[in-house]
Amino acid sequence: MSEKIISLNGIEWKQKEKTILTNVSWDIEKGEHWALLGLNGSGKTSLLNMITGYQWPTNGEVNVLGHRFGETNILELRKSIGWVSTSLEERYKHHGGETAIEVVMSGKHATIGIYDEITPNDKSRAKHLLEQFRILDLAEQKFSSLSQGEKRKTMIARALMASPELLILDEPCSGLDILSREQLLQTIDHMNRAVDGPTLIYVTHHIEEVIPSISHALLLHAGSIVASGEKYSTLTRENLQQTFELPLAVEWDDDRPWARVKSDNINLPLDFDKRY
Repeated sequence: MSEKIISLNGIEWKQKEKTILTNVSWDIEKGEHWALLGLNGSGKTSLLNMITGYQWPTNGEVNVLGHRFGETNILELRKSIGWVSTSLEERYKHHGGETAIEVVMSGKHATIGIYDEITPNDKSRAKHLLEQFRILDLAEQKFSSLSQGEKRKTMIARALMASPELLILDEPCSGLDILSREQLLQTIDHMNRAVDGPTLIYVTHHIEEVIPSISHALLLHAGSIVASGEKYSTLTRENLQQTFELPLAVEWDDDRPWARVKSDNINLPLDFDKRY
């Protein structure tokens, strides 16, 4: 019998008379890894806030890890959810000079900084995670001195410190150069293949980041679902054109989708031939 990690039914959310999400239903089964794609402003972050209990839907039902919202302790449930975002990383800029391993260990209690007792087992697990991400040699280096790619790996290791059942990576490749991006994607792909690893929701607006281990995709446009399901049937040219409002050509290579914009079919709003 399958185990549902997430079940959203008929989610609607309005803010100041503006509709942000409309009739969103989404089921994620254990063993699946999902990509969540859409333009900025399409409702991706709002949907994540619903899943983590930071926003409540105007209508609809939210079930996460077998718990129905409204009938469960959200604070306790969040301990089983890891969420990595650039905004979380930014908070460490103003907090002092923690080392990489200290940042990872702080994930045990989801704090910015360490305020609780750290056991030898905690330090051993943190070292193991850094080793898994191939940055154990940076354990005692100041987090602030790490490269962007190294910081992202450290933050994901931090999220895994508490052994979450669900892991949300919110645009983890934002700001990375092509080498750092591919190194991070390779690491995430390896993580996804672990038997006891968490279910992943990978949020992006770059379809080439849908790595082989990601099995499913959900496409959002203006707060509504364009398509949802197995990635090969979802990430089609027609669906992606509707999602990103662009004429696209889509090709698959090494089990990853790649999009090319058909620029000759774009109506540019400016007259670049005009001389001033």
